[in-house]
Amino acid sequence: MKSINQLTTESRNPASADLDQMTIPDIVKLMNQEDAKVSQSVQTQIPAISQAVGLIVSAFKAGGRLIYMGAGTSGRLGVLDAAECVPTFGTDPAMVRGIIAGGQKAMTVAVEGAEDSLTLGTQDLKALQLTAHDAVVGIAASGRTPYVIGALNYANDIGAATISLACNQHAAVSAIAKVAIEVTPGPEVLSGSTRLKAGTAEKMVLNMLSTISMVKIGKVYHNLMVDVKPTNEKLVIRAKHIIELATGVDATTAAELFDSAGHDVKTAIVMALAQVDATTARERLTKAAGIVRDAL
Repeated sequence: MKSINQLTTESRNPASADLDQMTIPDIVKLMNQEDAKVSQSVQTQIPAISQAVGLIVSAFKAGGRLIYMGAGTSGRLGVLDAAECVPTFGTDPAMVRGIIAGGQKAMTVAVEGAEDSLTLGTQDLKALQLTAHDAVVGIAASGRTPYVIGALNYANDIGAATISLACNQHAAVSAIAKVAIEVTPGPEVLSGSTRLKAGTAEKMVLNMLSTISMVKIGKVYHNLMVDVKPTNEKLVIRAKHIIELATGVDATTAAELFDSAGHDVKTAIVMALAQVDATTARERLTKAAGIVRDAL
């Protein structure tokens, strides 16, 4: 395993060698230029990301879960992506879980030594009662975080699908996971601050993993989030608009369908497009495992 000082994420960026003497506009320009490299680094990993999505979809179809494991920024990004799945896709909170080394406190305050433990990740997965049906994504910008390594090793032992996400090449976690994703956006403008390009790269990959997986299990119709949960005023407006877009009805009709469907967007769409009542629409969706196209 490489020492921390040998990692690309820890090396100095020549373009920002005099960062403290640069003007504000020049620093803004430089950071923007460096951020442009992130999507290019993600692009090189499309085959691995695609394989990872396949594993996650298989886990969901088998009744399993997607579990993100990470420490520090990487852990926080996993928790964020997991939390966003609930309102966006109407998932049960247990379906996509984000676990951060050190627990909930670590979301805002660094928990000393948590990421350095090889056993803590295992303990956290045991607490979740990990099964072979689950998919575990170990996120580590350095690619060598002990917490993540321990978690992936345990997940392999259980027979779960394992995926690693690192921001260095030939990462230690890559040798453990069934599918290894290595996005390498290069040295940070602020040396070693992996909340910058590395964090952005991780967020982009997590966006893909969760979003595409949800698309492939029927949480999306066309490009609309038809399982959105209208839990506030903004989401109620969005839900009604989705019904308009999916069916071509006007706003008044969409609102009526929304109410008749018990505020369930999928039911409303099937009611409109199949010309059926709410009960029949729900029955069709149940038989179609929630996939709108099949219900129609």
